[in-house]
Amino acid sequence: MPARPSASRRTVLRGAAVTPIAGLGIAACSAPGGGTTADATPTAPVELGAESEVAKGSAKLYRDHNVVVSRDAQGTLKAYSTVCTHAGCAINKLQGTTLICPCHGSEFDALTGKVVQSPATVPLNELPVKATDGKIVAGPGAA
Repeated sequence: MPARPSASRRTVLRGAAVTPIAGLGIAACSAPGGGTTADATPTAPVELGAESEVAKGSAKLYRDHNVVVSRDAQGTLKAYSTVCTHAGCAINKLQGTTLICPCHGSEFDALTGKVVQSPATVPLNELPVKATDGKIVAGPGAA
């Protein structure tokens, strides 16, 4: 049986160099600035703002509650959690009706919750929403 060669200096150094980078990959999946996780979506009905803030065919991002509310062309309100389904980062940017995740660039349609750009593959979680006395209320128990 032939003797097994020992690891070369190059192999050892390459392995040592990769180890810290692998750790950075874990950190990169966290939201910048200590972002939020899926626990940050409303767990009870929360008043978001005036119903008039969301026109037909548009959306409004409520960052403090990790919710986006949209209104389709027929006037129906929809609400979605803005916690990215890819790595749990809080989505903090709404461009038109497209939500953009700051962590890995996933994009979602705020009118439907569907993924429009990966790496996310799962749509946003829909939340119950209603308008009461001219105010938008979203979250479990809202509808």
